[in-house]
Amino acid sequence: MKRRDFIKGTATGSTVFAFTGLTNCNQQTKENDLKSQEKVKPFELDELSISDLQEKMETGELSALKITKMYLYRINEIDKKGPALNSIIEINPDALKIADKLDKERQNKKICGPLHGIPVLIKDNIDTADKMMTTAGSLALVGSIAKQDSQVAKKLREAGAIILGKTNLSEWANFRSLHSSSGWSGRGGQTLNPYALDRNPCGSSSGSGVAVSANLCALAIGTETNGSVVCPATANGIVGIKPTVGLIGRSGIIPISHTQDTAGPMARTVKDAALLLGALTGIDKNDVITKKSKDKNHQDYTKFLDPNGLKGARIGIARNYFGFHPEVDRLMEKAISKMSELGAIIVDPANIKTKGEYGDSSFDVLLYEFKGDLNKYLKNVDKKLPVHSLKELIEFNKQYKEEEMPFFEQEIFEMSQEKGGLESLEYKKALKKVLRLSQKDGIDATIKENDLDAIIAPTGGPAWMTDHINGDHFSGSSSSPAARSGYPNITVPAGYVHGAPVGISFFSGAYKEPELLKFAFPYEQATKHRIRPKFLPQLPV
Repeated sequence: MKRRDFIKGTATGSTVFAFTGLTNCNQQTKENDLKSQEKVKPFELDELSISDLQEKMETGELSALKITKMYLYRINEIDKKGPALNSIIEINPDALKIADKLDKERQNKKICGPLHGIPVLIKDNIDTADKMMTTAGSLALVGSIAKQDSQVAKKLREAGAIILGKTNLSEWANFRSLHSSSGWSGRGGQTLNPYALDRNPCGSSSGSGVAVSANLCALAIGTETNGSVVCPATANGIVGIKPTVGLIGRSGIIPISHTQDTAGPMARTVKDAALLLGALTGIDKNDVITKKSKDKNHQDYTKFLDPNGLKGARIGIARNYFGFHPEVDRLMEKAISKMSELGAIIVDPANIKTKGEYGDSSFDVLLYEFKGDLNKYLKNVDKKLPVHSLKELIEFNKQYKEEEMPFFEQEIFEMSQEKGGLESLEYKKALKKVLRLSQKDGIDATIKENDLDAIIAPTGGPAWMTDHINGDHFSGSSSSPAARSGYPNITVPAGYVHGAPVGISFFSGAYKEPELLKFAFPYEQATKHRIRPKFLPQLPV
């Protein structure tokens, strides 16, 4: 599948500049000779949940400071050395200081909640008002220090979490080229998949997905416009939640589309993802759409985790999102059978009839909104930086073509720059069409006509081999309906295809996260498909 088809089908001033210390992709390839990989040693914190870590801190066996040091050591050992996953783009220099402060608060019985003292990694397109940069993986924003925390960072600090660092990503959240390689950025190089190092981690939240899967952190946060949380979650064998747009505040996140953008939790278990989701929700005074979530958000989503939650639930099978890989279909049939055993009423098929009817319009919406939203963000970055608009960014990439465009170019940037403003009639008509076909005539109609509680489909195919010459090779995806409608989507591990993880997606209407968690949790608990990655040079096929 060509990248433009996937995007349409899933919608995903000069200054003196120095790139000293940055790893480019050619350097990393040499450093990551797959033939010389050493076996990765077991790690004391492997697969530990938030509850496990909290219990160890409560008993005094571990402290937030000790846990943070252990993760930092592990990052140095396997993310920066062998096998050099390259999932983390920057470490928070104040992480240990923050951990020590939180330990003292615990000693004084001042515990913020379930995330108190828990290290979390966040994607490098999310602002933090500290010593770390926010660059979207681009050399153009190297040196950009946010003046204030994003809403996400603010909520994490309030919850007592330790922002451990920033994760690598598909540069500009994979909205730069029609031929990009997911997990590659000019600043960070190529992120590797921990299940098979020659396979792609998907994106754009590549580093967040890899870091969680490889046990480099307890939790991570990604962002999604279309597939950028759920795709790296499925490719790396973890849980990902793409929430309803507006459930989590977006202020301080480098944007693509105010219609579709959202941050989302990434974790190894549904419970941990639910804990993180609850910490992030709430009204953001700088993001007007979050006002719609008043009385619809929850601070504790774990209360919806019911081991019997599938009993009597009407689950629809979106068959028109199957068929792209026979082995994936076989895994889905097993998943459907398991849900039936758990008491679900299976409605098969329950196709979303508007599939494929609005890809071009959806892509146009993203092009319009990217230009307007990114210009607004760049206008407020440090005046000393070389770019303050999409136009200047395009020129920067041309000037530093060898560093920024060694493998793929910036066709999407150029298409977006050619668009008019958000007052354009073309934009308004396209947006109206997309929302109607994805919401009222899409997910809403499918649920109403079949009297459903949720819809399921394969999240995507097994990870493809990273290919900088041809770009990504997406085999299939079901992220589009929830992404375009702004509705929630939860992916959970569903098994493996020759050792490559595959996930199953649960999606429904706006603010239906409680119900989706209620269904995803018993499936996860009954199957427990998650297996720790072995960092193989390639899959055993």
